[in-house]
Amino acid sequence: MSAIGAVLGRRKFEMNLAIVYILISVLGGAAGQVLLKKGMGSMGPLTLSLNQLGSILWRMATNPYVVFGLGVYMLSTIFWLTALSRVNLSYAYPFASLSYIVMLIVSWQLFKEDISFLRLMGSLVIGIGVFLISRS
Repeated sequence: MSAIGAVLGRRKFEMNLAIVYILISVLGGAAGQVLLKKGMGSMGPLTLSLNQLGSILWRMATNPYVVFGLGVYMLSTIFWLTALSRVNLSYAYPFASLSYIVMLIVSWQLFKEDISFLRLMGSLVIGIGVFLISRS
């Protein structure tokens, strides 16, 4: 009986660790996106054209917010991949939708974006859905 308890305890620990990795990935991905938005916002509206592509890519590559944002985003991807090594994709992937909720709050607070009632309700539905999946 103690062997079964040990296996179940280990499985629960691995599941909880996977959730921690997923949440770090979600928060890191959101932080990366915020940095990317800040960097791209400082560049103004861009239009991709073949004759300006090199110039635009250079501006992006030399923008510290863009570079740091990509680095943070890449780090969050490492946590995501680590989580995927521990749990089923069908369990992990819905947690990625938590980024919608995080970005809604961050966009409202940092970028002073207007948040409509429908966006708020949609985020609530997403949160409820993730909660239900986490209980499975």
